[in-house]
Amino acid sequence: MNLYKPTDEHIWTGRKAGQNLYVYQKVEQIDLELQNIPVTADKTFVILGYECDEGVKRNKGRTGSKEGPQTARRQLAKLPHHLNESSAIFDAGNILCVGDDMENAQSVLAEKVAQILNYKGLPLLLGGGHDIAYGHYNGIKKFVGNDQKIGIVNLDAHFDLRSNEDGNNSGTPFYQIATENNNQKFDFPYLCLGIRNDANDSILFERAREWNVKYIEAELFHKQNTSYVINKINEFCKEVDFIYLTIDLDGFSSAFAPGVSAASPMGFSVDIALVALDTLIATNKLISADVAELNPTYDRDDQTAKLAASLLHFIIHKVDLL
Repeated sequence: MNLYKPTDEHIWTGRKAGQNLYVYQKVEQIDLELQNIPVTADKTFVILGYECDEGVKRNKGRTGSKEGPQTARRQLAKLPHHLNESSAIFDAGNILCVGDDMENAQSVLAEKVAQILNYKGLPLLLGGGHDIAYGHYNGIKKFVGNDQKIGIVNLDAHFDLRSNEDGNNSGTPFYQIATENNNQKFDFPYLCLGIRNDANDSILFERAREWNVKYIEAELFHKQNTSYVINKINEFCKEVDFIYLTIDLDGFSSAFAPGVSAASPMGFSVDIALVALDTLIATNKLISADVAELNPTYDRDDQTAKLAASLLHFIIHKVDLL
């Protein structure tokens, strides 16, 4: 079975307007199986979905995140855009997880990410469980090769460094990346923002220290601590060639993001997340980004879907200004 499908064109609708004012009017749909991405635009943003919650299921979380990509698109479509005429947004469809074959979905995801990068697009992925990160990273690695260092910046309550001894899931992607790339011996370029003590056991903290993972705990990741956060991000970014940004929506307080697998009121707020994104993008090293764990089943008034859409909207517009 084909694990790739274009998006339903009816997703991209919004307020009627005669001019090109809204995101739905800017987006062009593209089938990566049939077409190449045009390289004529000044900035090219390519949205790709990952319809998979098998990793969350294996991790004993609340399933439903496979509906996340389409739900986020509906909210993004309604937003106004302020992009340059020379910039373009493409919707490249979705990667499907058929049955419980998450690994095959991750493999196809990696191929499509590499394809987008080869045509000078900025991949913007929508999940799906945080197992999206494993396929996403491997796609970036296919593109950049082994000679350049990819730094991972993860906005999340969890390290997602669980051992995959008993199988891969949404809690193992960065363990898999570290061990498969031989980065585990004190050279794993991984920065986590918003880590919580009540969301990671002592083994995970020990592993993070052993592998020299950088992190800012949730009690320090707030707007009053902006200078510290900015300095930590800039220090990390200086040591790498590219930045892969991944945002797990369960890192946010459930006041902002109730529609996730593992919601908690103890998460971080939107304001400090935007400071972090702005700082990362200003380095001009961002090569790809994703927003994971949107679970519409548990959302309230599309609040989490609107957050996911607004985060993508923010990233797109900040990159467009570079």
